[in-house]
Amino acid sequence: MEYFLQQVINGLQIGFVYALIALGYTMVYGIVRLINFAHGDVFMIGAFIGLYAVERYQWPLTAVFVSAVVGCTILAVLIEQLAYRPLRHAPKIASLITAIGVSLFLEYFTSLRQVFGPNFYSFPRPFAVVSWNWHGILVTNIQAVIFFVTVFCLLLLQFIVFRTKMGRAMRAVSFDYVTAGLMGVNVNMVISFTFGLGAALAGVGGVLYGIAYPQVNTFMGFMPGLKAFTAAVLGGIGNIPGAVLGALIMGQSETMVSAYVSSAYRDGIAFVILILVLLWKPTGILGTPRTEKV
Repeated sequence: MEYFLQQVINGLQIGFVYALIALGYTMVYGIVRLINFAHGDVFMIGAFIGLYAVERYQWPLTAVFVSAVVGCTILAVLIEQLAYRPLRHAPKIASLITAIGVSLFLEYFTSLRQVFGPNFYSFPRPFAVVSWNWHGILVTNIQAVIFFVTVFCLLLLQFIVFRTKMGRAMRAVSFDYVTAGLMGVNVNMVISFTFGLGAALAGVGGVLYGIAYPQVNTFMGFMPGLKAFTAAVLGGIGNIPGAVLGALIMGQSETMVSAYVSSAYRDGIAFVILILVLLWKPTGILGTPRTEKV
């Protein structure tokens, strides 16, 4: 029983990191119906910003998070304005191909030796690792930081979306951006804010991932980004609680498979679960079908 509970804790650790990435996918899709495949690479850049903040400048953990948030937010807003905004009224396939192109550009541009370089880098932890043994279950301060920071970010996101004027505008644009624009909402600013907000969460996730799994490289964002996108679809793309639920399911499934079956299947089982859920409920677990007016 202790072993099972230990794996549950480990699953929550990676699941919360996936949740921070998945929220960016689901918010952007909810606003502009775009799958931003470059989002995983924004997560990667957040991890590298954290790496430099800790290794070169020895900044405290709070400053590391702030630097990653600021850097990823600026990057995402620039990507939205330069790559996606000119294609907003183009066919969806054009935006999709552009998103893949931006993702590849970020991966290979940052792998240049003049930028981050192609090697794997050790992520120095900004604090000493401490573990507590509770009835045979080990909990580390790294896991405690991940749980606390993620829950704080989720509560802050809920406050922004449901208790602020910008959040009201986001929900209006999500429902109908044309009508929202006619009612005085600055649609371009809302979309840029949404990209920036999702990237800020991804930046936090990148730092947490680097602390928990202390090795980073410029292609590290592909698989976590793909799993986070799968989590968003699993929970119901465009649904914020659904993204969190899907991420936790993903984290638990791959951890349990690694613990009880084989680590070779940890990536595949997540997509098997996705296929089964979509066959049962195509809109995702918490998703609702959208009606099209004619």
